[in-house]
Amino acid sequence: MLDELMSVSVELRLEKARKCLQTAEAMISIEAYADSANRSYYSIFHAMQAVLTTIGFSAKTHSGGISEFQKSYIKANVFPRYFSDILRDAFKVRNKSDYDIFYVVAKEEVIQQLENAKVFLSAIESYIKTL
Repeated sequence: MLDELMSVSVELRLEKARKCLQTAEAMISIEAYADSANRSYYSIFHAMQAVLTTIGFSAKTHSGGISEFQKSYIKANVFPRYFSDILRDAFKVRNKSDYDIFYVVAKEEVIQQLENAKVFLSAIESYIKTL
């Protein structure tokens, strides 16, 4: 069972993840695909941060959080291995679409990112409810 402060922190991170997911979906409707990729990644990132909070881990960097998530949840078989792929791919697409001015993210790729973010967030929320 999570203590009160931890529960609040987890819920705030999950709320950020949900808001990012809503924004990612809205960005697709106006064809802002790079922005949608960014928000899908951050939905995944905040969901990941929420579950890491439950074990007292606070990432100082994105790569540090990803590494800890893989160690504590993927290698421990809490979440399926393909969640590592979802996280890695979202991070890669977000970085390319944010920083590479010549990179153009395709609508199909962004739709897949959004669907992956939905699956990831849903699984994290379900897992946290069991704690």
